[in-house]
Amino acid sequence: MDKMLASVGLCKKAGKVITGFDAVMADIEKAAGGLITADLSFKTKKEVAFHCNKHGKRLIEIACTMGQMENVLGKRTGIVAVMDRGLFRMISNVQ
Repeated sequence: MDKMLASVGLCKKAGKVITGFDAVMADIEKAAGGLITADLSFKTKKEVAFHCNKHGKRLIEIACTMGQMENVLGKRTGIVAVMDRGLFRMISNVQ
């Protein structure tokens, strides 16, 4: 999990993440893929999965909490879009 969070931090440092439900849903078609935290509500997970599927984007549920994401991103969020394919592939391989 530490490696996963470090990878998400690298994406943030590169300026290649969008956080929060509304922002991610607005730009999901441009994203390489999406990440959701384990403690996100079932309803929200289902809705994000629907939109990712609709746009042909891979969605990964990562084994961390919104609080842990807040420590990495500086914002409490359970939904992240990674905008770079290479970075998303790196995160996929860590998972």
